[in-house]
Amino acid sequence: MLDRRLHLHLATWLGQWPAGPGLHVVGSYRRARPAWDGRLRPALAVDTGRSAVLSVAPDRVDAVRALAHGRPGRLLGALPEAVGLPEWCVHDGPFRWSLSPAPLPDVGEWTAPTAPGLPPWLRLFDRPVLVVRDADGAYLAGAGIKRHDAYGRELAVGTVPAARGHGLARRLVAQAARRVLDEGAVPTYLHERDNLASARVADAAGFPDRGWRAYGVYPR
Repeated sequence: MLDRRLHLHLATWLGQWPAGPGLHVVGSYRRARPAWDGRLRPALAVDTGRSAVLSVAPDRVDAVRALAHGRPGRLLGALPEAVGLPEWCVHDGPFRWSLSPAPLPDVGEWTAPTAPGLPPWLRLFDRPVLVVRDADGAYLAGAGIKRHDAYGRELAVGTVPAARGHGLARRLVAQAARRVLDEGAVPTYLHERDNLASARVADAAGFPDRGWRAYGVYPR
């Protein structure tokens, strides 16, 4: 049985869940409003391998349904234009979640995203972020929590090149996931299909690949 928090997250995030077999294009007002970082996500989909929900703005439902049924093999490539943003890009990869993160030791400290020395991507968050610094205070790695809704929180992690290969990312993801679970939500983790390093981090942190897929249209 699907965890109730994950079920509620997907229903809220996409506008409908669950769905019967096949692809279901649904309209959601959330696709026309800024997401967690103040930017649009005009198309989002989660596919279990048996059924999929593709969420778009209500005024784009007909165009995307016609595309999905008329040219299913070209859906991803044509999706940005179908939602009115042809210059935007498509992300596609595994959709992972965890109810039992790996029991890795904590490694980071929670700090304000406005703290000195943090990379620009961590400054997009409006809540504390998880950061690892070296003995001199220089930034090494960090993780942020994308609060999509009350039930689902997506984790993002990054490590500077010089600090990679020491397990910092996997420990940050597991630590952040425990915080999300403590807050009563379910942690999710998305990455591009060809990002093997990110896949290894997810596996090691306790986010298995269950064969689910997420794709959508994102700003460049």
